[in-house]
Amino acid sequence: MNVSKLKTAFSSIEQLPALFYLLKWLFICTLIGAIAGSISAFFLISLDWVTNYREAHLWIIALLPLGGFIVGLSYHLFGNSVVKGNNLLLEEFHNPKKIIPFKMAPLVLFGTLATHLFGGSAGREGTAVQIGGAVADQFTKIFNLSNRDRKILLIAGISAGFASVFGTPLAGGIFALEVLILGRIRLDAIVPSFLAAVLADYFCTLWNVTHTQYHIDSITVMNPQNLIWALLAGIIFGLVSMLFSKSTHFWSALFKRYIKYPPLRPFVGGAIIAIAVYALGTTKYIGLGIPTIVDSFTMSMNSYDFLIKILFTSFTLGAGFKGGEVTPLFYIGATLGNALIWFVPLPIDLLAGMGFVAVFAGATNTPIACTVMGIELFGIESGVFIALACSTAYLFSGHSGVYASQIIGSPKTKTFDDEKGAHLSEISEKRKMN
Repeated sequence: MNVSKLKTAFSSIEQLPALFYLLKWLFICTLIGAIAGSISAFFLISLDWVTNYREAHLWIIALLPLGGFIVGLSYHLFGNSVVKGNNLLLEEFHNPKKIIPFKMAPLVLFGTLATHLFGGSAGREGTAVQIGGAVADQFTKIFNLSNRDRKILLIAGISAGFASVFGTPLAGGIFALEVLILGRIRLDAIVPSFLAAVLADYFCTLWNVTHTQYHIDSITVMNPQNLIWALLAGIIFGLVSMLFSKSTHFWSALFKRYIKYPPLRPFVGGAIIAIAVYALGTTKYIGLGIPTIVDSFTMSMNSYDFLIKILFTSFTLGAGFKGGEVTPLFYIGATLGNALIWFVPLPIDLLAGMGFVAVFAGATNTPIACTVMGIELFGIESGVFIALACSTAYLFSGHSGVYASQIIGSPKTKTFDDEKGAHLSEISEKRKMN
């Protein structure tokens, strides 16, 4: 066989380029996973420390306005280019302009820890995703990657951050593929996304970081009656997730309209939150709220807990404090599911678990990732109920969401066919004009 025939034979073997592709991204994702996973471990350990310190020294909540001012000032002086947070990652994916500054990582890490230390109501997913995205994008320069590879790199960073902070590598890998475009999944990046998620989760656990365990012990049979109840619960979860998204955008717009100097927004917001906490006489509605989430699976909660958490979290984030939305969405969903026990005849832990992931699905428009997360956290036995709740919540949350820079790829209903390619923020503006 001559050289030309040999080259032709090798070029016809599709698996050789696939092997090179796999090795390339295995190397890059190992670097991303090691760095993002280790930072997530530090973040989770630090978050536990500041939360425990706050609960042991409740007087520190009085300093929430000062903490808010410091967070706002740090972004005003050093972080104007990264203040959009998760939305910046989505914007750079859809319309690449420049490498995401690495300063996004330390700024959001500091801002989130300060928010939780002084008593704001926020989560942690946004922080981990921004850290993962900022870390990953630095390799664009190091390896001189193309625009196509840079998009894959951003997906890997998002999946690494999400998977490591929650200990859910399967959901993390799918979330990064699903969150970018509403109704579409980018399968061209599926291998790097899962590699980064699995490796980041692995490196995070190497630091002896543990994640909260949740359990659904009561699984009922799926029959026509329970199918209807599951769909009804999903509708309610979707409407509540829409309420959360719109509330967050409402408070953000209100603060920007009436307070022009950005550092003053979290200062004023912090003062109002601190007063509200002392007036209520409880800290159950600030911070992550994990104890309340865990209790929602086993005991009866207040029927209004989810509403107060919506108010506290949307106000906190709208005022300019830093952190994520996902853990508060877990709280809102679990306590809402718990409250549905009054008229939905499904087991209380099953309803709490369904709400846990379904409200998250509706607010982020990621029903598949949330279904997989529910299976990872609660087991396959509840999978059918979880899937019905997440998909129905996704449908009934409408074309809204916590990520305003999401682009509509496949509208949820035929009514919005003309909105393909539009950002969620653009649809919101059109509604205001009409």
